[in-house]
Amino acid sequence: MKKGHQVTMKEIAKKLGVSVSTVSRALKDSPELHEETKRKIVEMAKEMNYQPNLLAQSLRISRTKTLGVIVPEITSHFFASCISGIQDHANSRGYNVMICQSNESIDQEIANIKTLVASQVDALLISLSRETNHYEHLFELYNREIPFVLFDRVQEDIPVSKVTFNDAGGAYQVSNHLLETGCRSIVYVSGPEDLYISKKRKEGYLKALKEYGMEENPDFIKVSDLTESGNIQIAKEIAEMNPLPDAVFCMIDPVAVDVLTYWKSIGLKVPEQIALAGFTNNPTSAVVEPPLTTVSQPGYEMGKLAVSHLLDQLDGLASDDPISIVLDTTLVPRKSSQKSI
Repeated sequence: MKKGHQVTMKEIAKKLGVSVSTVSRALKDSPELHEETKRKIVEMAKEMNYQPNLLAQSLRISRTKTLGVIVPEITSHFFASCISGIQDHANSRGYNVMICQSNESIDQEIANIKTLVASQVDALLISLSRETNHYEHLFELYNREIPFVLFDRVQEDIPVSKVTFNDAGGAYQVSNHLLETGCRSIVYVSGPEDLYISKKRKEGYLKALKEYGMEENPDFIKVSDLTESGNIQIAKEIAEMNPLPDAVFCMIDPVAVDVLTYWKSIGLKVPEQIALAGFTNNPTSAVVEPPLTTVSQPGYEMGKLAVSHLLDQLDGLASDDPISIVLDTTLVPRKSSQKSI
């Protein structure tokens, strides 16, 4: 162990194979625990030279009744919906909310965390930026015992609670829909491959293909950086494929809208020549021409569930042990996928 390292209850729990809440109760001499369990935990704490985090304890006792929220972009309809759910439910339980956006930058994400922690928020809700591909700043939060919950864009290895959608299931729904309409050559446009949602939605796409006896074709997997210029470049590449694919499934609606806009500018007809689908049910998807087939995910409900669980942990109404909350999605078929083959 590094010199100067302060042992946490999480490390004691991992060493003994018990929950953090069990360690916490043992060190408080809770009568709810068996004496032998308490003895083992206390002995391990002494052996590991555990010292209570008095600062963390004092912060928990003298709360600011403020939560910090970090999202990739506030202007996104989806994240705006999440923020509304967070804010409404936090306010109903007597908490205020400080909101920061990372602007899809890991450096800004790290700076946001430092700012919110320095402002002594009681806990954090974080959705990761598209640039986030290393996680030392999150493990530092965890090791300092600062409560936080990850939502939508998460990192699976960090042992905190997470609220996600069934991204693989939603991608399967839309991919299966395209297959049912007769499409067989379907391009999947992914975002950065480190993103949780990129990986999960690709899983759903591949599962649908497999059920139709089709194997993954590397030429049909395109990766965009999710910028407008990046999306247009992907649209050009697909338009130049020979033969033209039957359909394109984009990981998020804004990518699909950029692709559609470019195709219309060069006279490529959707859905007559190629079908198109997205994911998230962004309001724009319903008003473009043709309206975009997509997958609905309730951002407000996600925000509400994420903050509810976090506050339950803070108020001792839920265990500190991490849980995974997975919300269902709904296919929204529209004209863009009604391709006659």
